Amino acid sequence: MAPRTPDRPTRRGRPGYDRREILDVAVDAFNEHGYDATSVGLLAERLGLSKSALYHHFTAKEQILELAVGEALDALEAVLDDPAAAQGAAADQLEHVLSGAVHVLVEKLPYVTLLLRVRGNTEVERAALARRRAFDNRVQRIVAAAIEDGSLRSDVDPHVVERLLFGMINSIVEWYRPDRSQSAHDLAHDVLAVALEGLRA
Repeated sequence: MAPRTPDRPTRRGRPGYDRREILDVAVDAFNEHGYDATSVGLLAERLGLSKSALYHHFTAKEQILELAVGEALDALEAVLDDPAAAQGAAADQLEHVLSGAVHVLVEKLPYVTLLLRVRGNTEVERAALARRRAFDNRVQRIVAAAIEDGSLRSDVDPHVVERLLFGMINSIVEWYRPDRSQSAHDLAHDVLAVALEGLRA
């Protein structure tokens, strides 16, 4: 994968769009039409740009996808890499990760939506899926530690628990609307209350 570039300086070009603005529009188009069905021509038309002007910012449509799913993955991985995710009992660490994941989903809703729709049809998509699996595995280890220390009930499989927890969190992309829904903080509170109540030992 190309180097991560979410914080790199924007490249400004014709007619005043920068990479961030183009990326936002492209992600919306990918989510609306599907990545495979979204052509460079469609993106250029939606932006009011020529194809050559679009290529001034990005070398290919696949590069746009790589940056978009990379941004979502970077944010999720940052939750696990946060020193707070390693503090306290394993159950506390799990709460931190779940709450952080909900906040990432709300703050980067279109980007996480796109990530969740990746199916592995291209090298970029397969790399993104590999990172998602690595993220899932790290969460499963936290769940297993919480079961081992007695924080969570012992009659459940860590893999199943992780899948169910993130199945609940990931489903938020289908119905959450920032303009008329609760805040990320309140949503995270409700997810934790529902998700962990039946798991505690």
